[in-house]
Amino acid sequence: MGTADAVPGVSGGTIALLTGIYDRLIAAITSVTPGVARRALAALAGVVTRRGDGVAELRSVLRDVDAAFLVALGAGIATAILTVTRLLHVALETAPVATYGFFFGLIAASAVALRGQFRVDTAGRVGAAVAGFLVAFLASGHAEAALGATPLTTFLAGVVAVSAMILPGISGSLMLVLLGQYDRMSGALSAFVDAVFALASGGDVAAVVAAAVPVVVFCLGGVVGLLTVAHAVRRALAVYRRATMTFLVALVVGALRAPVVEAASETGGWTTGAVGGFVGVAVVGAAAVFALDYAAGGIDVE
Repeated sequence: MGTADAVPGVSGGTIALLTGIYDRLIAAITSVTPGVARRALAALAGVVTRRGDGVAELRSVLRDVDAAFLVALGAGIATAILTVTRLLHVALETAPVATYGFFFGLIAASAVALRGQFRVDTAGRVGAAVAGFLVAFLASGHAEAALGATPLTTFLAGVVAVSAMILPGISGSLMLVLLGQYDRMSGALSAFVDAVFALASGGDVAAVVAAAVPVVVFCLGGVVGLLTVAHAVRRALAVYRRATMTFLVALVVGALRAPVVEAASETGGWTTGAVGGFVGVAVVGAAAVFALDYAAGGIDVE
């Protein structure tokens, strides 16, 4: 899931479906509620003050939220993101046009894989499709300039990306590309890892702290996203499933503009060679998603 979530256009939710853990993942995430948090805090207070049976209550809370599963899954996701994101950051630095071409293929194939979830047979669904497409298309290439690189932007990017990553077919990294934050956040994560390794060989603690700030802010946004927006998205899928999926599929289609704009900014203008390279790598990316979709037996979020 971490590898998929690090790559725009490939969904960690699809990997969860493929491995048979999607229902368990959603149940675990949505089981974390304010009431459960209060129980956990009360149990911790009991453990610290040695009043009541705090240990037993804490164990009960951890079982209720399937904590062992979430910790193991989270560790795997974090490990993969740390490695894959670094590789992609290097790719963006050394071969940006080819990398964005690869992203384009991934995103386009994801839209095709989700076509069965797209419905425009009612006025509401038509409106959802138009809104999803316009939001993504208009934001592509302009969101970065509009949002900037502030801590608030980083926090909001974490909210959106982590909320999206649990949905089959929708990639959190795709949302970062759409918001113009993918290159910045992958660079920030790589800088943090470099600072940590440098510290192990006598580096500066201050450098680690400085590099950790955007990563921590992004992660805080991700936690808030999981506890709030993810619940809202699941509720929308439960009550307005067709309209919600139609909006999301249209969003993916509109987001196809983002890697094209990013690649164009790197080339300074499309040449025959640049177009050929972009398209060739896009085909490879699309083939990877189609193979994954075939292995997963198709995307279904009923």
